[in-house]
Amino acid sequence: MPPDRVRARRLQIADQIRAARIRARYTQEAAAIRAGLSLDSYNRIEQGHSAPRVDTLIRIADAIGVRLSQFVREDDE
Repeated sequence: MPPDRVRARRLQIADQIRAARIRARYTQEAAAIRAGLSLDSYNRIEQGHSAPRVDTLIRIADAIGVRLSQFVREDDE
């Protein structure tokens, strides 16, 4: 189990991914297909239950048409 601060940050990143997907008007299924992921894997990432590799985050960002940095920016930026 990761430390609380890591878990909290993972949830923030998951929220950023979800928000970007919704803004792009993709369903989870469409985003998963475009990123080459199973729906289950994509859902676990978006729920913060999975710690994706950077390569996977890049694929998700490309699939929904945003910069990778959008997922990891801090809330106060």
